[in-house]
Amino acid sequence: MKKTLTTASVLAGLIISFAVTANSNGIHLDHSNADINDQKSLQNGAQLFMDYCSGCHSISLMRYNRIGEDLNIPAADVRKNLIFGDGKIGDRITSSLSKKGAEAWFGTTPPDLSLVSRSKGGDWIYTYLRSFYADKSRPFGVNNSVLKNASMPDALWDLKQRKSSAEFDNDVKDIVNFLNYVSEPARLVRVDLGYKVLGFLLVLLILSYLLKKEYWKDVKYGKWKAKS
Repeated sequence: MKKTLTTASVLAGLIISFAVTANSNGIHLDHSNADINDQKSLQNGAQLFMDYCSGCHSISLMRYNRIGEDLNIPAADVRKNLIFGDGKIGDRITSSLSKKGAEAWFGTTPPDLSLVSRSKGGDWIYTYLRSFYADKSRPFGVNNSVLKNASMPDALWDLKQRKSSAEFDNDVKDIVNFLNYVSEPARLVRVDLGYKVLGFLLVLLILSYLLKKEYWKDVKYGKWKAKS
């Protein structure tokens, strides 16, 4: 027992240590509360990403037609609302910004965001996109309290001006939700499959319980005797 408690204490200490290390920069991350099962949120996030982010950032591990299929967006709507320029529905989603142009504007190439949700976490993205503030010393006149001296301008500035604070936060949440999906599309299937498996196990548990009661009823009233 003592050994078990000691082991548990060590594990708890390690968990706390990792948590402290992860937050050692002192940044408070707001929770996005993004829901991968909210299809309307994912659809809105896809539209917002294409409108405000895809000009500079690629999500090259994703294709337009995959988004349409997974998020239940008709192919005609994908072509009309999500594909800009001469892109085709089966193409990977890449930025139209050239490397030379990116370096001229930002001093670096904007990162591909295919896996940003897995590397940074949805809450980090959510907090980052809502943490721009005016700073005349920076090239684009803004800075970010989560990532100091970020090369990126406040891409959602126009959205922020046109909407209430709550509406803006909800739109950012939808973008995060979409990037969560892009980072791991299988989550859509896995979550749905998980619910089905849990439902199956629940039914199996009920049937097993009823079967157990039936067997033990015979034992209790002497209707079953072991063969000699």
